[in-house]
Amino acid sequence: MDIFGIIGSLYLLYIFSYAILLLISDCDVRLLFASIFGRRKLNKFKDKVVWVTGASSGIGEHITKSFAEYGAKLVLTARNETELERVKRLCCDNGKLSEEDVLILPMDVTDVSKHQAAFEKVLQHFNQLDILINNAGRSQRAIWENIELPVDKEMFELNVFSNLSLSRIVMKYFLERKKGHIALTSSIAGIIPVPFSATYSGTKFALHGYYGSLRREKITSRIGITILCPGPVVSNLLPACFTEKAGETYGESHKTTDSRMTGERCAFLCLVAIANNLPEVWMAKFPLMLLTYFSVYCPNVSLWMLKKLGLNAIQRLRDQRVTVQQS
Repeated sequence: MDIFGIIGSLYLLYIFSYAILLLISDCDVRLLFASIFGRRKLNKFKDKVVWVTGASSGIGEHITKSFAEYGAKLVLTARNETELERVKRLCCDNGKLSEEDVLILPMDVTDVSKHQAAFEKVLQHFNQLDILINNAGRSQRAIWENIELPVDKEMFELNVFSNLSLSRIVMKYFLERKKGHIALTSSIAGIIPVPFSATYSGTKFALHGYYGSLRREKITSRIGITILCPGPVVSNLLPACFTEKAGETYGESHKTTDSRMTGERCAFLCLVAIANNLPEVWMAKFPLMLLTYFSVYCPNVSLWMLKKLGLNAIQRLRDQRVTVQQS
């Protein structure tokens, strides 16, 4: 066999191995290997100060509890103070954290005028901040042409601009310290434009643009930027989803029998990604992980598959039912 034959055979073996891994994995291949061989780095979170927005429920709550398991000190932000108190109790129940190790900062993150004062309270309490997790946000179920413009504006205020405001304040502090880490919860919808969630996809794509640019600007620094892209996760996200109308929420909940990644598994993978300083990670159960790879690396094949599957099948992959009825 000549050199070209050897190269071709190795390439086919590489593609075959990748395909096998994607059939059995619930995350991208780089994150899969980090979760196996890089999990010891999770121990470095002990005594680090981690600020999590959207910490009162869903992915944010699970990320918070996972950091607590590794001994990180925590700052919890969301609008619902009662729920934040509940999460704080859960974090302290593991015996690794005291009451003083968990600071509650109730705040509507869209009120960016409060961000600087909130950040100063973090420094007053802990005298440092090591990691910022921008997790606050909401999803959407709507038909593209029916979306009212105020919905677009409100979603960008929450999912993008509040995120940027807090990150810019913290980034200046990290630059002074010459170290730090910013992570943000994007979505598979920030990789693949999702039908019936146009504004949501738009906000997540915007985050990739903003933080991708930031990562390249600080490429020689010791400041990490990690974009977390989960697919469907067991959470209370659906009832609070935006729709096409301003002031309206979707209202219905997921079923407990739905096939979705657990919050615990998602949080573990998020921590692995941050601990190993991975720039961007994807997380989703089969077959969404495989479809994500097709969409990124074989876009024409992905569009053909979408036509063949039909929009209702795509909705069922995401929500296990049809959430938006087409006329």
